[in-house]
Amino acid sequence: MGKFRQENINNKNKLFSNRLMFLQLIFLILLLLFIFYLFCVQVLDIRHFRVKAKNQRRASSFVMRGDIYDRNGIKLATDTVYYDIFARKADFIHTPEELAKILAPVLKISQYDLTEKLRQNVALISIKKNVDRHTRDEIAKLNLREIPMDKKSVRTYPQGTLAAHVLGYYNFDADVASGVEQTAAGVLESVGKTATFEMTPKGKVIYNISTDPVAATKPVRGKDVTLTIDAAVQHVCEKELMKAIDKFHAQRGAVIVMNPRNGEILAYAVYPYFDPNNFKSASSFQIKNWTLTDVFPPGSTFKTITVASAIELGKINRYSRINDTGKIKIGWWTIKNYDYARHPNPGMIDLVYLFEHSSNVASVVVAQMMGRHEYYNMLKKFGFGEKTGIDLPGESVGLLKNPNRWDASDHASMGYGYGSSVTAIQMVSAVSALANDGVRVTPHVIKYSPEEEINKVQKVQVMTPEHARVVTELLTESINRGKSPIKNSSYNIAAKTGTSIKPKENGAGYTNKLYTSIVGYMPSSDPQVLIYVIVDSAQGGEIWGNTVAAPIFKEISIQIARILNLKPDKFGVSD
Repeated sequence: MGKFRQENINNKNKLFSNRLMFLQLIFLILLLLFIFYLFCVQVLDIRHFRVKAKNQRRASSFVMRGDIYDRNGIKLATDTVYYDIFARKADFIHTPEELAKILAPVLKISQYDLTEKLRQNVALISIKKNVDRHTRDEIAKLNLREIPMDKKSVRTYPQGTLAAHVLGYYNFDADVASGVEQTAAGVLESVGKTATFEMTPKGKVIYNISTDPVAATKPVRGKDVTLTIDAAVQHVCEKELMKAIDKFHAQRGAVIVMNPRNGEILAYAVYPYFDPNNFKSASSFQIKNWTLTDVFPPGSTFKTITVASAIELGKINRYSRINDTGKIKIGWWTIKNYDYARHPNPGMIDLVYLFEHSSNVASVVVAQMMGRHEYYNMLKKFGFGEKTGIDLPGESVGLLKNPNRWDASDHASMGYGYGSSVTAIQMVSAVSALANDGVRVTPHVIKYSPEEEINKVQKVQVMTPEHARVVTELLTESINRGKSPIKNSSYNIAAKTGTSIKPKENGAGYTNKLYTSIVGYMPSSDPQVLIYVIVDSAQGGEIWGNTVAAPIFKEISIQIARILNLKPDKFGVSD
C-alpha cells in the first residue's frame, strides 16, 4: 500500500516537472521572438519608423485665401492673420499673479480678471482670441514659455457692407461660405505646392539643413479673384436704393446693373444689407440673396418679352395696331387697363402706345396671337423656367407652367406678367437680349479670362438682330414721347416699368402689397448698361413702378453715365 502511494507521488512530480519545462520552453520562445522583433525594429526596419516619427512632427506652411478685387483693383475681401493667446498650466514658471501683472498691460485687459483666468485648474487656458500681429510680437518679446500663441486667419471685408450679397462670407471655423466666397473657393484656396517642415509638440519649428526659414514662417496665399463689379457704381446703387427704402418704408429692394454686351454685372445691390465682417449677427433674411432665390410675378416689365416674342414669330411688326377696348373678358375673368377709369376705350393703338400706357388689354391680345406652345418656346429662349447660370449660389429656376396645362386665363395673363413667376436675375438676363441684338449672354460677377469664358459664359440667339432693334426703338420712343420720369436730355433710354401684386407666401391668393420695378438700357442706340430696379412692399402715396422704382433708375442712370463716361446719343433735345 505504501509502495503504491509512493509511485503515485513520483508520477505527479514527474508530470509537474514536464509541465514546468513546457512552460519554460514557451516563455523562452516568446522571449526570443520579442528579441527578434526588437532587432527588426531597431536595426533592420529603422528607416520606416524614423519616417513615421518624422511625419508626426511634419507641418505645412500656413495657408491663406486669395484676395477678391473689384474690376478696378479695389480690395473687397482679404485674409487677416490673428492670434489666439493661451496659457499652458504644465509649463508655469510664474505664479498666476505674476503672469497677470506682466500680460494685462499688453493685452489691455483687467489684471484681476486675468489672474482669475490663470488660476483655472485646466491644462490649457484660453486668455484672449483674435489678437493682432503687433500685440503678438509684444508678447513674444517677453519670452514666456508658458504662453503659447495659435496663429489663424480671419476673412475680412475692407469695404464693409459693399456688395455683401455678391461677396458672401467665409467662416474658417466651420468651412462654410456663400456668394463668390463659395463659388470661387477652388481658386481662392488654390496654392499649388506648399513647403513642409518639422515642429515640436509645443509648436516650435525644428530647423535643420533642409528647412527653409522663410517658408516655415511665411504664410502661403491662394489665388486672387477679380470681379466684374465696379465699386463706384455699386456704391451709387446701394446709396440710391437705401434712400428709396427709407422713403417708402419698403421691405426689400434690389438694383442690378449689367453690360448686356458681355454679361458682366457692374453692380448688384440687394437690400436688406449685412456686414460680412460680422455675418454671425445677421439674420437669414438679411443674408439671403432673394433676387436669386425668390420668385414673383414680373408685372408690366414682362410686356417687353410678350411683344418681342410676337414680333420674332411674325405675328406683329413695327407698324401693327391693336384694338384696345380698355377691358377684356377671359372666361369668367375680366381684365382691365390700370387707367380704365380715365381711358375706357383707347381704340386702335400702336405698340409705342402699348408700352407708354402699359396696356394690359393690348398685351393680352398680342399674347393670344401666339399659340400656347410657340409662346412658351419663346419664353424658354428668353431663359424663363431655367437658371441663368450666374456664378452665384442658390439660383432658382422660377415658375413657368407647361403649355399643355395652360388654360385661357393662363395664356392671357402671361401677356402682361402674371402667368409666370420669375427671379430678378431672370428678368435682367431676358431683357439684356433685346439690348444685345437678340443675343442673351450669361450674367456673371467674376471676371474671366478669354479661355475661361468659353465654358463659363454662354451666348444664346433669342431673336434676330433686326427684331431686337425694333423692340428697342419702340421702348425708346415710348419714353421720349411720354412723360416718363427717367427721360434724359443726353441719352436715349429703352425701358419699361412694372407693378404687380405680391402673392402670399403659401401661394394661395395675393396680399395687399406690391412689387414695383423698372428695367431699361442706355444709350439705346448702342446699349452699354442695363439697369433693373425692384422694390418690394413700398408704402405711402401712389405706389407704382413709375413713382417708386423709376426715380431710383433716373438718379442711378445719371451717375452711371458720368462714372462710365458714356457717349451721349441725344442732342438738342430737352426733357
